[in-house]
Amino acid sequence: MALRWGIASAGKISHDFAVGLSTLPASDHKLVAIAARQKDRAEEFAKTHGIPNAFGSYKELAQFADVDIVYVGALNPQHLEIASLFLEHGKHVLCEKPLCMNYKQSKQLTDLAKSKNLFLMEAIWSRFFPAYQYTRQQIKNGALGEIKEVEVAFGFDLSGVDRLTKKDLGGGVVLDLGVYTIQASQWGFQEAPEKVIAKGELNEEGVDKYVEAELHYSGGRVGKLTFGAKEELANRAIFKGTKGQITIHNFWSPTKITDVDGQEKEWPLPKAKLETKYKNSEGLSYEAEATRKTILSGKTENEFVTHNESLIIAKIQDEIRRQIGVVFPEDQ
Repeated sequence: MALRWGIASAGKISHDFAVGLSTLPASDHKLVAIAARQKDRAEEFAKTHGIPNAFGSYKELAQFADVDIVYVGALNPQHLEIASLFLEHGKHVLCEKPLCMNYKQSKQLTDLAKSKNLFLMEAIWSRFFPAYQYTRQQIKNGALGEIKEVEVAFGFDLSGVDRLTKKDLGGGVVLDLGVYTIQASQWGFQEAPEKVIAKGELNEEGVDKYVEAELHYSGGRVGKLTFGAKEELANRAIFKGTKGQITIHNFWSPTKITDVDGQEKEWPLPKAKLETKYKNSEGLSYEAEATRKTILSGKTENEFVTHNESLIIAKIQDEIRRQIGVVFPEDQ
């Protein structure tokens, strides 16, 4: 049975999600509607991707009967409102990360999804790449021994990108790049950290542009995270165990790892007809297919990005922001 998708917001990441969906069998996934705040943007998006229905408001999409699930690709401060709208109208939701602006909002959204018995997932797409699934298997198999440290660096020069630098757009690297580094650490340790230590630099708007954080777990294990929008960093995650380590290269959308034996393993991406705006976005197809399988199995949460996992990540983000002094209106 085909899952019928709608997309909310006609920006770059929504374009890439549509491209990712296009690599999957039409018998399994159908993109049937797009909604944006401006009708002409929705219509242009629909034309590019061959989508039969275009709406100039999210409410029209919420009321449209022929959609099973909506992918929310809007800006961070809009996630709670838009995702809630679709849940209230009986639609499953795949919401771009961060799930919401903070823990309080995220809990509100997960509680709503539970009360409606609908699927909701934060779109931490990295975890559905074969490289992540393989790494998880190697950790479970004991190939690395006990994981003692996860070291993650993620950064680019993003100083000209409004959604990262402006407070009213929910900017800052904690909610954008930071979520990737946190989830990588969590992937290695599979528990909530006992302590968070963070320091960072803020821009003139009071938004974080560079952060160094340590997540301390039981037994003296640690996640060491560096992320920023000032310059390009190593952009890799290293899982270090007592028997060896695995490095995931381009760890947010990886096609390649260096395995425990020092050999490289590679997984080619699916091919798409259209170009993506961001690197390796064809891999958004992995989370889309995982979403379909979860919904068809009658579950409302996916085992690799549960509600609880998203809430742990949100708590860590809140604590990092608290320590470096970043406050959003949504925190009041």
